Amino acid sequence: MNPINVRDAVTAVLLCDGELLMVRRQPQLPSFSGYWAFPGGKIEAADAEGQTALRCTDAEPRVLIGMVREVYEELGIDLDALAAAGQINSVRVLGEATTPPISAARFRTRFLRIDLRSKPALALDTREHSEALWATPAAWLTRFQSGTLLMAPPTFDTLTALAQDPHSATPLDLNNDGPEDECRIIEPLQGLRIIPVRSHTLPPATHTNAFLIGDSYKVLVDPSPADRTELVRLLKLLDRVGCDEVLITHHHPDHRQFANEIAAHYDVPLALSDTTRRFVQAKDPQYFGDLLLRTYVEGDVVTRWLGQPVRMVTVPGHDAGQIALMPDNRAWFIVGDLIQGIGTVVIAKPEGHMGTYFKTLQKVIDLDPAVIVPSHGMAMGTTYRLQETLKHRQLREAAVLQLHREGKSPDDMLPLLYKGVDARLWPLARMNIDAHLDKLREDALI
Repeated sequence: MNPINVRDAVTAVLLCDGELLMVRRQPQLPSFSGYWAFPGGKIEAADAEGQTALRCTDAEPRVLIGMVREVYEELGIDLDALAAAGQINSVRVLGEATTPPISAARFRTRFLRIDLRSKPALALDTREHSEALWATPAAWLTRFQSGTLLMAPPTFDTLTALAQDPHSATPLDLNNDGPEDECRIIEPLQGLRIIPVRSHTLPPATHTNAFLIGDSYKVLVDPSPADRTELVRLLKLLDRVGCDEVLITHHHPDHRQFANEIAAHYDVPLALSDTTRRFVQAKDPQYFGDLLLRTYVEGDVVTRWLGQPVRMVTVPGHDAGQIALMPDNRAWFIVGDLIQGIGTVVIAKPEGHMGTYFKTLQKVIDLDPAVIVPSHGMAMGTTYRLQETLKHRQLREAAVLQLHREGKSPDDMLPLLYKGVDARLWPLARMNIDAHLDKLREDALI
């Protein structure tokens, strides 16, 4: 039985002559944007009523029908026609994976292996995928290990298993949840380790991503466990993988709770910007205690990733002291709270500033990193979400300006601009309206 609110999905691992087909998802897709994956998607209600020529003793007919439909829609490959023509050697279940509870949308996905006699012609649906390529599992893993391939853990595990034994008939365990009493590492890029930690963050988010970066000098970014139970789970993981420095991107509690204790526990430096140091000191004079503090400025090398220097980048706007990390080859960029994969960024005085936020978004867009990684939610391919966020904020500012000219107060604007948003979040939305009004005054538009 499926957990509540988990939808069924299917993915097709198409193999031929030792190679398998993967697709790169478009950056505008709401989930797994820019990821390399196997073709597939949700199983629809209508799939239970259809028919297929495919046969697989371990898969329900609706799963097979859903796979046939998805593969045809995405790639233009008619698996039923290939089966009728004798072009399919076998269809079998490789395994299944369920997205973890922290995900905004959850799916129970069956991975089905289809062995083909020859490679069919492709008619790629470019609304969903930007490219499709055949390569051996080993070649795909080599690309991943170079830090140029963004993929979900079950995809990586499938490639690894097929590279080790292309003919294995043993179903794979693709959930890879790890011990219940230990935090979990998600590694969508080689060496970019994301640790979702339950935190006291703003809803609808429930976790803050901690990051563990570094080839040998391992930097833990933004650990912020919600309580001591979660702290113990995080420490159990860190005891196993190591930690040489703790870095906090900015002073908000959901990015630094227990960070000082973690640094003290491992007797390592606590790193941050000088602005963040001053903000934290003002709010919690005892926070730093006897810790060794390390302050970074723009361009400082923090560690190395796959041999690349990882440098500090200043990203004010949401918070005046916020810093980010990016390797010199721009393979990824930890954007922190510049955007949110879950929820909306709040620009609140006195540390937040809407004009600076606009400039910082454009700064990162111009840097053009291949992958952006927010503090809440999934890694995303390209700067598409940053561009869309900037456009959205510009449209919101235009709407605030128009309502102001119509004589509306900020409280009048709330139900007009945030219709459908939970009213419990309106105080946060009001802060954004105020920040837009401040920027309009600074720009001499009101």
